[in-house]
Amino acid sequence: MPELPEVEVVRRGLERWVAGRTVAAAEVLNPRAVRRNTGDLAAQLKGRTLASAERRGKYLWLPLLDGPADTEEAGESLLAHLGMSGQLLVVDPTAPIEKHLRVRMGFADGGPELRFVDQRTFGHLLVAPMTAGRGRAVPEPVAHIAADPLEDAFDDAEFAVRLRLRRTGIKRALLDQSLISGVGNIYADEALWRARLHWARPTEALTRPKIFELLAAVRAVMTEALGQGGTSFDSLYVNVNGESGYFDRSLAVYGRRDEPCRRCGTPVRREAFMNRSSYSCPKCQPRPRNARP
Repeated sequence: MPELPEVEVVRRGLERWVAGRTVAAAEVLNPRAVRRNTGDLAAQLKGRTLASAERRGKYLWLPLLDGPADTEEAGESLLAHLGMSGQLLVVDPTAPIEKHLRVRMGFADGGPELRFVDQRTFGHLLVAPMTAGRGRAVPEPVAHIAADPLEDAFDDAEFAVRLRLRRTGIKRALLDQSLISGVGNIYADEALWRARLHWARPTEALTRPKIFELLAAVRAVMTEALGQGGTSFDSLYVNVNGESGYFDRSLAVYGRRDEPCRRCGTPVRREAFMNRSSYSCPKCQPRPRNARP
């Protein structure tokens, strides 16, 4: 599933190629792609202008204007969640239809159209009202999601307090989108390696300076991933132009079982975690005696 850097790469592409354009027509080719939408999505989008491209964690949205002449947002946005395989692609209207095309949008200027392609159909689009949500206006379905570490609204001190109160393993806390959004399995492992923390370290045992060090590691790894277009292990994650990211070449531990740690040379270990895998260095990240699941 795409994490914050991959979704931010897509957001930047949408900001460049779609923001400010007016929808001439939309077509829903698979109802599962709009299963959470109330009403006719095609009718809701026709004639409306996509004002900008915004993101919180793994969610994207495009605030809607009622028409090309409007300057005030209509209080609604087109919200997108990519799920495990969703792709928002900007392509020529004459390009062949993708096998897993779910929704397409053409624009009044006749230029490239926006297509939502989703092989596994876990992603979705919907028009949602805006509401107040932890420091900024967000679509209503995203109001429960915490600010992400690259947002101005993210409060490091508040995060440290809430993290220590969780009384759980540090990686489980990092994956809790109500505590900190946008962090998934890959970047949690990479940040924990940089901070020399085992994934099962109890949150209540972390000092405030160590929490800030971990946050710095989260931001650093995500910023570096952004610079390389995100992480692509297969063809399911691409940017709006259909290009893959290449940060996977820089990963220190994730997916590198039995390969040497890039810091000390010890073989990387893989451990089972929440029905998935967690990668770490046995020497740099020793398992604590008071480990939490």
